[in-house]
Amino acid sequence: MKTIILELMELGLSEYEAKAYLSLLRESPATAYEIAKSSGVPTSKVYEVLKRLIEKGIISIIEERKIKRYVPIEPDEFLNKHKNKMETIIDSLKDELSNIRGKRELSYIWNITEYDYLMNKVRRMIEGAAKTILISIWKEEFALIEDRIKDALKRKIKVAVVHFGPPELRLGQIYQHPIEDTIYQEKGGRGLVVVVDSKEVLMGTVFKNNTVEGAWSMNRGFVTLADDYIKHDIYIMKIVKRFDRTLIKKFGDKYAKLRNIFRDEEVL
Repeated sequence: MKTIILELMELGLSEYEAKAYLSLLRESPATAYEIAKSSGVPTSKVYEVLKRLIEKGIISIIEERKIKRYVPIEPDEFLNKHKNKMETIIDSLKDELSNIRGKRELSYIWNITEYDYLMNKVRRMIEGAAKTILISIWKEEFALIEDRIKDALKRKIKVAVVHFGPPELRLGQIYQHPIEDTIYQEKGGRGLVVVVDSKEVLMGTVFKNNTVEGAWSMNRGFVTLADDYIKHDIYIMKIVKRFDRTLIKKFGDKYAKLRNIFRDEEVL
């Protein structure tokens, strides 16, 4: 119950308002005295609390034999009403805040340390794509954005994916990375890179227990770096797919000699 009250407070209700509303959901219609008694709202405050709930359209009054009783709005109606209100406000603020901000270049880098925020940001980036999406990703994260990728493909967005490990679904053009185990050992985690329309980028590493070190930016240098990173990985995937045996013969198992950037045995 404490969690529900805190969540209702996140939606803009005071603690007393949340308690009164929950009391009415449990039993209604009820008088102000009954609500105060069952909810824990002080009697001296209950009428003020009920008045605010009426003004917010969350409860209503019914009169029986000159006795005022209160009834709550149904939970689904309350939540949908709040959702619609918030969506209207957010849509309005998008335009108003953009006009205030002007057209300055977004050159800063925004650090990300929470896994849920990281993945929500990826989903929003994909939803906002207009032309192209480049992704370097592992199966754990790919499973969380499959629906957004499907929607993007329906919108005729070009999608290219470097996938670490065998992909369970074929969405867009997928290139399977051949040495994911080696990459994981080297990086100590699962890498994630998303570039949308060659304009914005999210890069991060997901470590054990889903701890995250990541960043988002529209900095041109940062975007170009990530864009080239994914494209060059794809170039290598195409070469590996066609010349795997030759590469193993030349560079050894898992292309160990190729990955040694401080020594070129072929030239030496």
